[in-house]
Amino acid sequence: MATATKNSTLKDAQNSSVRVEIFDQGYNLRGSDPEYILKLAEYVDSKMRAVAQATNTIDTVRLAVLAALNIADEYHLLKRRQESGATDYQKRAHLLADALDEVLEEKPGLQEENPGA
Repeated sequence: MATATKNSTLKDAQNSSVRVEIFDQGYNLRGSDPEYILKLAEYVDSKMRAVAQATNTIDTVRLAVLAALNIADEYHLLKRRQESGATDYQKRAHLLADALDEVLEEKPGLQEENPGA
């Protein structure tokens, strides 16, 4: 499991150094949000451990690549879902706008009174 130790840097107050452990390897990482860095490290660590349990591979480089491929797959599936969801909302918004336009055209009393004013 990923762990972290925060070390403040004197050179850049916005970036702090975070020591994380991913698959029993220590890394010093810098960023503006140490908690977020730890969260990412824990996620990568859990992916690597899941791949290690599912395969007979003990080579950490191979495990890291397989974990990265799993994470990339998750990312692209979510991105595709989000993009198609946005398209669905846009289609529905256009349908509703068209329906509203039809209703407003049918009832002249609901239209703008002085369109040129």
